[in-house]
Amino acid sequence: MKKDKVDIGFKIIKLLIVFFLFYFSSFFQYIPVLLFNIHNVTPKIRVLLNLFSNLCLVIIFFFMYKDDLRKEWKIFKKDPWGKINTGLTYWAIGIVIMIISNLVINRIVGGGASNEEAVQAMIKAMPLVMLINAGFIAPFSEEMVFRKSFRDVLKKRWVFAICSGFVFGLLHCLGGPLIEYLYIIPYGILGFSFALAYDKTDSVFTPLFLHMFHNTALILVSILRNFL
Repeated sequence: MKKDKVDIGFKIIKLLIVFFLFYFSSFFQYIPVLLFNIHNVTPKIRVLLNLFSNLCLVIIFFFMYKDDLRKEWKIFKKDPWGKINTGLTYWAIGIVIMIISNLVINRIVGGGASNEEAVQAMIKAMPLVMLINAGFIAPFSEEMVFRKSFRDVLKKRWVFAICSGFVFGLLHCLGGPLIEYLYIIPYGILGFSFALAYDKTDSVFTPLFLHMFHNTALILVSILRNFL
C-alpha cells in the first residue's frame, strides 16, 4: 500500500512537471532568439520558433516516458490494425460531434476561434514546415501531456477521459475572448475521443497516430484551400 502511494505521488509530480513544461514551452523559443540575436520576428521566423519549442518538448517527453513508450509500442504491434480500427471508431463519433458543435458555436461567436486563426496564419507563412510541425511533432507532445500523463494518475476510464478532454479543450482556448471558451466543447470532444481510444487499446500510440492523421488532414485541406 505504501509503495502504491509513493508510485501515484511520483506520477502526480510527473504530470505537473509535464504540464508545466507544455504550458510554458514558448520560453524555449528564447534560446534561438538569444543565440542568433533575433530582433524582427517575421511570420516565418515565428513558425520556426514554434517548431523549435515543439522539438524541445518531444525530446524531453521522449526521455521521460521512454520505458513506457517501449512497453506500449509492443502492445500496439501485437494488433496495430485492430487498435487503429478501434481508435477510428471513437474518432469518427468524436469528429461528427465536433463538427456539429463547431457549426453551432461559430454562429454564436460570429467567426472561428482565435487559436485557429493563428494556426491558419502560420500555415500560410510556411505550409510544409507547419505540415511537419502540427501534423507529426506537436501531436506527440500533446498526447504525452493530455493522455499519457493523465492516464498514469487517473485510473477510472470516465474520469480520465473527461479530465483529459476538458483540459485539452481548455488549453486550446486560453488567451481568447471569454465567449470563445465555448470552443472547449469541440476541442474537448476530440480529446475525450482520443482518451477513450487510449483506454480501450492500452497503447498511447493509438491516439497518437489518430491525432497525427487528424492534424495532417486538416492542414492539407488548409494548404489546398489557400494555395490552389
